[in-house]
Amino acid sequence: MSVILAIESSCDETSVAICNNGKITANVIANQTIHKNYGGVIPELASRVHQQNIVPVIQQALTDAKVNKKELKAIAFTRGPGLLGSLLVGVSFAKSFALALDLPLISVNHMHAHILAHFIDDPKPKFPFLCLTVSGGHTQIVLVKDYFNMEIVGETLDDAAGEAFDKTAKILGLPYPGGPLVDKHAKQGDPKAFKFADPQIKALDYSFSGLKTSILYFIRAQEKENPNFIADHLNDICASVQHSIVHILLSKLKKAALQYGIKEIAIAGGVSANSGLRQGLQSMADQLGWNVYIPAFEYCTDNAAMIAIAGYHKYLNGDFVGQDVAPLSRMEF
Repeated sequence: MSVILAIESSCDETSVAICNNGKITANVIANQTIHKNYGGVIPELASRVHQQNIVPVIQQALTDAKVNKKELKAIAFTRGPGLLGSLLVGVSFAKSFALALDLPLISVNHMHAHILAHFIDDPKPKFPFLCLTVSGGHTQIVLVKDYFNMEIVGETLDDAAGEAFDKTAKILGLPYPGGPLVDKHAKQGDPKAFKFADPQIKALDYSFSGLKTSILYFIRAQEKENPNFIADHLNDICASVQHSIVHILLSKLKKAALQYGIKEIAIAGGVSANSGLRQGLQSMADQLGWNVYIPAFEYCTDNAAMIAIAGYHKYLNGDFVGQDVAPLSRMEF
């Protein structure tokens, strides 16, 4: 029996999960609401709240899974990428916990884990598959050949798609976190009401800086004519912005699928919870005969269950690290 405890602390969620023989039996997440007061994550505050949360979250996960710490076989943790202070809390606790219990340590790449979240529940994708990994900090198209044989075939050259959602929300005066609110308003708007810049980037790479600039200048110009423009057209603005971002994401994903001759297609990361992206992907899949895989909502945003399932497969391979391991804010894919 392989009972693994996993810790995720890369940003502002303190999460702990238990994986028992490849099955997630607990996944506890403590969110940090304090950042709403500042319109974004404050790294120093995030690390302090992680220190407050990590012990009770671990205890709750063990209780939910009905597992005693003496039954654990390994400790998995997010090594990076992420906020260094936040990672330091999770990595330090994982090392201490493992040392006290004489357990092996498993280091997990946060972005690998987002992709491997597809192996928590059925149906699971078949290798090889393409995964569009989209979050506030990353936008990548990854060719997944095996659990830990992955190749980035396309990525953003500047800003991430999730950042484009969040910056749009800020421009519109929506509270943090704004991405989900853009999605909420988009459901009630016309996606073709307004048109924004469509970046012309070669190969399979992305760019969202030009789109963000286009949205900002459009709003400023409209507000000169009508100071109440945002309030009068909020739903249509959100729907149009979301339509633009989803179109950019899926057009390159389609190009990659045709280039590699792959019909097993997955999405991962926080933005994979976006309803417009999910609907657009399913529509494209129906047209092109793709088999599409989308994680449950709880496994899209940062969570320890994805760290646990990645740790489980590393455990099977005997892929452990020593006590000298350190967190990495930037970690090679």
